[in-house]
Amino acid sequence: MANKKNHRQFGHVRKLPSKRFQASYLGPDGQRRNAPETFPTKTDATAWLSTVEADLLRGEWVDPLLGKIALKEYGERWIKERDLGVRTREEYARLFRLHVAPFLGARLLTDISPAAVRTWRANLLDNGRSETTTAKAYRLLRAIMNTALDDHRIKRNPCRIKGADQEKAPERPVASIEQVFTLAEAVPPRFRVLILAAAFTGLRWGELIALRRCDVDLDGPTVRVPRRLAQLSSGKLVEGPPKSAAGFRTVALPDILVDDFRRHLMAFVKAGPEELIFTGEKGAPLKRGNWHRSVKWIKTVDRAGLPKGFHFHDLRHTGNNLAAAAGASTRELMHRMGHGSMRAALIYQHATSERDREIAGKLSKRVKAARRKRS
Repeated sequence: MANKKNHRQFGHVRKLPSKRFQASYLGPDGQRRNAPETFPTKTDATAWLSTVEADLLRGEWVDPLLGKIALKEYGERWIKERDLGVRTREEYARLFRLHVAPFLGARLLTDISPAAVRTWRANLLDNGRSETTTAKAYRLLRAIMNTALDDHRIKRNPCRIKGADQEKAPERPVASIEQVFTLAEAVPPRFRVLILAAAFTGLRWGELIALRRCDVDLDGPTVRVPRRLAQLSSGKLVEGPPKSAAGFRTVALPDILVDDFRRHLMAFVKAGPEELIFTGEKGAPLKRGNWHRSVKWIKTVDRAGLPKGFHFHDLRHTGNNLAAAAGASTRELMHRMGHGSMRAALIYQHATSERDREIAGKLSKRVKAARRKRS
């Protein structure tokens, strides 16, 4: 009979009125689950049940019911529940809303295949998204799907495109030491030390504007980084911890900045250990856009002889290059920059011509000294 079930040791196969075969089995929870599709022959249905049985025996079985959730719902929940800084959470939500959900959001997790991911990525690039934005969106999707894998909602992460997570951002400009000081002299006096500190301490903008009197030890001399101020898209400033665990650090302050810091504290910072070191004219915390306008950043950069498009963040980039040229190891750069991985620090470990000449000079001295001893 067409509806008669055929029993076997694991699962059941039955012939449907359509003459196709349906496979089903009882999961570990006792709930019956059907194959996602029907099969043209009983042999095909039985073979599918064998793969399910093998997965169960190996402990690799994934409950197909758990994957029946739309990526949009799962991704939004992932961003909401993840332990993220407020600024990072906002950025992830923006990336997901603009670059992931419109293309893949309606799909169930189990229906997102490697081919679907490849098509999605190609569509992003074809629709004018930059390589940087596409790489960020890909990394976000991969992280979400990794969690789905950990939750046993999918069997494999479909994000498997080699190199798709890498950004090919253009090389950022580096200021000379003289240009740094020229820039520092060109901004209003209350921001002079902000420029110098950005270039010679390796601190980020958000870390610098969050510094308080109690964070600076001029006898050390050191700067402690226990917090940062993140600016949301609404303009609101939110205080929180540094970007990562490695961001909690104490950075040695170059001796050349000690007197500048001391004069700055006397002239522009109120008494009290919790007072912010860098503030606006009325003592309010600095906001990036307002600050750029107040110092006429584009014109000031031009007067300092720096290239068009030079960003405040490029001062940190300059300082990291200087530290690498001074001989800082990868670990030392990681500490100074506040990075937990070597990836960013290694960028600055390329040999500079100045450092290379210094190494060659020292090598020559050692060779000459060894030869003198021999003679």
